[in-house]
Amino acid sequence: GRSYKIYRGMGSLGAMQQGSSDRYFQDAEGDDAAEKLVPEGIEGRVPYKGALAAVIHQLMGGVRAAMGYCGCATIDEMRSRAEFVEITTAGMRESHVHNVQITKEAPNYRVE
Repeated sequence: GRSYKIYRGMGSLGAMQQGSSDRYFQDAEGDDAAEKLVPEGIEGRVPYKGALAAVIHQLMGGVRAAMGYCGCATIDEMRSRAEFVEITTAGMRESHVHNVQITKEAPNYRVE
């Protein structure tokens, strides 16, 4: 299975109940205090991507690959030679893996 991290914005109901309500000028008191709070954020979960070092390693590998595709030896050369092309949503979908069931996810690719 996948691992997840809990995400909670400072304006979420849970954060406000644990003390950030004063930041949003909502110091509710009494038995019905939770009902009086007006949250401005969300609580949820996000996929855990691992240690920052591993994420940076994948990012650097992607930049190196892109430089190779462009025939660039340096970042400065990449800035001047790179061309960005806008594609449609259908084109994006077609350019990803299709007609195959992935059995093991790579650290730099997820189907969502």
